[in-house]
Amino acid sequence: MKQSPSSLAQQLAQGTVDVIPVAELERKLSSGRKLVIKLGADPTSPDLHLGHAVVLRKLREFQDLGHEVVFVIGDFTTRIGDPTGRSKTRPPLSDEEITRNSATYLDQVGKILDMKRVTVRYNSEWLDALSSRDWIKLCAKFTLARLIEREDFAQRLAQHISIGFHELLYPILQAYDSVALRADVELGGTDQTFNLLAGRFLQEHMQQEPQVIMTIPLLEGLSGGTKMSKSYGNSIGLSEPADQAFGKLMSISDDLMWHYRSILLQESAETIANYQQGIAQGTLHPMTLKKNMAHDIVSTFWGAPAAQLAQHQFEELFQKRHYEEAPSVTLPETLENPAWIVDLVKILGQCSSSSEARRLIEAGAVMIDDNKITDVKAYITTQTGMIIKIGKHKMYKIT
Repeated sequence: MKQSPSSLAQQLAQGTVDVIPVAELERKLSSGRKLVIKLGADPTSPDLHLGHAVVLRKLREFQDLGHEVVFVIGDFTTRIGDPTGRSKTRPPLSDEEITRNSATYLDQVGKILDMKRVTVRYNSEWLDALSSRDWIKLCAKFTLARLIEREDFAQRLAQHISIGFHELLYPILQAYDSVALRADVELGGTDQTFNLLAGRFLQEHMQQEPQVIMTIPLLEGLSGGTKMSKSYGNSIGLSEPADQAFGKLMSISDDLMWHYRSILLQESAETIANYQQGIAQGTLHPMTLKKNMAHDIVSTFWGAPAAQLAQHQFEELFQKRHYEEAPSVTLPETLENPAWIVDLVKILGQCSSSSEARRLIEAGAVMIDDNKITDVKAYITTQTGMIIKIGKHKMYKIT
């Protein structure tokens, strides 16, 4: 039985924070035409993560309904960098870094979307083509007062922190992407609300039908409190091995588990309340629920066989302590032996910086053959069969 535009709109709105405006979404759906659904991502790092997966899954819903999904790789806007959530100007990336980072995006997006039915565009196609006159006309559509309404800009001004003029251009450029594509709907996290509304505003001022915006809840990072982000070192990359993703999911707090169940598994508030009641009554154990959660999330994004294997490996390593099951790692030839412990942790723990590796060591989160290492100046003679544990749920066997 064919769904009405109203019921389709309600279905698509599930799991979102805002749909602005809902009535326009219903009207667009009732037109019977194929809608242009836009999602943009700036290649600021080579990895997409589970936070991106939340919005990609909503995009897949539109795709399955037969609409045109356009995935915009922001190779031009990455040169500016979206200042959302940042208290200072983001350092610019080189063209080489942008090209390298975007090279892996399509494979990762393909974990969720049917890439045969995705239109991939790079926003340099239209933004590089703008003349100086075009830029002036475009900027004239916006006022400074409107731009500094954006929360992070307002906060920086209040704290007397400088804002680069190029940063003010970012929401204008993202808005122009919607004009260039004639987008009907644009998706983004709640931190993108200002930019998405700018797209509606600019389309109206350029005599286009304005897009509907759909905001998706932000997934908190592994330590909670802040959004999942590669730059914060609190993410689970879609390109990471399934066993590593499983281990990271097992490392989150019991309280954060409810957030992950709600956003990643789309479990209802009633279901979660029943789980919490079971824990309070002693009929359910948090560890069991967390393992089930990790299994279901890995199964969703890495596949059921990978999830089963990852759970088996986790149980063998961290519950039964069968260290022979630890994943084997061959250290790079460029690493000296004896190796500085900080370099060793950076390589194995995939830390983005030496300071992050130092924090792990000083916190007592690094063990070698069951011996805790807390001296950041230590040098380790690496050898075959050595077991290195980093954090709660990362373990490696040196080959």
